[in-house]
Amino acid sequence: MGADDAGPGGAGPSDEGLLSDDGGLARVEKALAGRFPHRMLPDLDRMRDLVDLLGRPQRAYPSIHLTGTNGKTSTARMADSLLRAFGIRPGRYTSPHLESVTERISLDGRPAVPEVFTRAYDDVIAYAELVDGRHPERVTFFELLTAMAFSAFADAPVDVAVVEVGMGGTWDATNVIDAGVAVVTPISIDHPELGDTPEAVAAEKAGIIHPGALVVLAQQPLPAAEVLLRRCAEVGATVAREGLEFGVLGRTIAIGGQVIAIRGLGGVYEDLFLPLHGQHQAHNAACALVAVESFLGGGREPLDIDAVRAGFAQADSPGRLEVVRRSPTVLLDGAHNLAGARALVQALDEEFGFDRLVGVVGMLADKDAAGILAALEPVLHDVVVTQSGSPRAMPVDDLAAVAVDVFGPDRVEVAVRLDDALDAGVRLAERDGDLGGAGIVVTGSLVTVGEARHLLRR
Repeated sequence: MGADDAGPGGAGPSDEGLLSDDGGLARVEKALAGRFPHRMLPDLDRMRDLVDLLGRPQRAYPSIHLTGTNGKTSTARMADSLLRAFGIRPGRYTSPHLESVTERISLDGRPAVPEVFTRAYDDVIAYAELVDGRHPERVTFFELLTAMAFSAFADAPVDVAVVEVGMGGTWDATNVIDAGVAVVTPISIDHPELGDTPEAVAAEKAGIIHPGALVVLAQQPLPAAEVLLRRCAEVGATVAREGLEFGVLGRTIAIGGQVIAIRGLGGVYEDLFLPLHGQHQAHNAACALVAVESFLGGGREPLDIDAVRAGFAQADSPGRLEVVRRSPTVLLDGAHNLAGARALVQALDEEFGFDRLVGVVGMLADKDAAGILAALEPVLHDVVVTQSGSPRAMPVDDLAAVAVDVFGPDRVEVAVRLDDALDAGVRLAERDGDLGGAGIVVTGSLVTVGEARHLLRR
């Protein structure tokens, strides 16, 4: 089972176009795209079979495993940066990608180069095809990529793997690892396959908690927390809870980010500059720090403060409140559910203070368009609705109808093509001629954000 946002999305091969002139990478992108979409199945049979044939590469290194609804990728990237600051070589596996599928497999802080990515595919594909013949369903896009990541990490080799689930936990393809440190970021309702209550979602995500693990729990809705704590008790896992064993002690908005103080398991860490925006990123940082504390020794002693400061100062999270243009300011944020939209609105209110803000919004068809647009409405003067290149994109006319219900017809424009939508956003932002206080935020889907990033950075 893989993420429904973990398909070949972004500006990449996902939806017909190839990202690289490299012949080997183009070949692999095309082959991967041929395994998507797929039907979600609640089993690990194919994945276990595949890694067994590969010699269980995921056991060649320790792992930090992350699940949750929001904040997984940012937390994984911060943990990766902290580990590197301590001289540790991490491999990182995240999804989805924004521009290139190679972003999903990172070695020592950088996306795998095409040669490494294609070698990983070539090392795995013959075994995947063998597994195809043993099961009713073929190895999926996400399962194959996961096996490629495990193989690439073992081949590198890495000192530790930081692994983000695709979706859920129990039946996610990544759950063939038995991580000593598990992180559960905030849980909310997002994917219908996982359930329609916080406790149902938590029950699925709790599957990454294995016996003897140290579990880092972000602040959770009470029903979700009860499920997660019960799982920890059942398997004998040790728990570190945000707000009790660790937490954010303070934060101050700064140019280019924020300065935070965190109480970790080993002590208090102050004056940490984090070049990411939003209160939610401070909480993600706390989880990342405690995960690294736990990995490096269980948090019995404070970590070297200079290394912690250096690790956070080098952290980034593309497509998450990322400023890519100025005058007018263009922000990219991959909020694709209600919790993500609310975090975006809070950060916009707190840190940016635009006089005029225009939203460019494209969403996937299975998302809560009305809820997300209603959350965004108070901070947006106008909205331009558009449609990404994903086959799973919500048709622009359907999204426009929802937007008109929320914003009224005078505040909604429609542009099928994303480049036209970006132009319309700039025009609307510049309507009053005050570029200093004008902004555009591109949001609603990581696929839309990835495509916009590709266009704006080209």
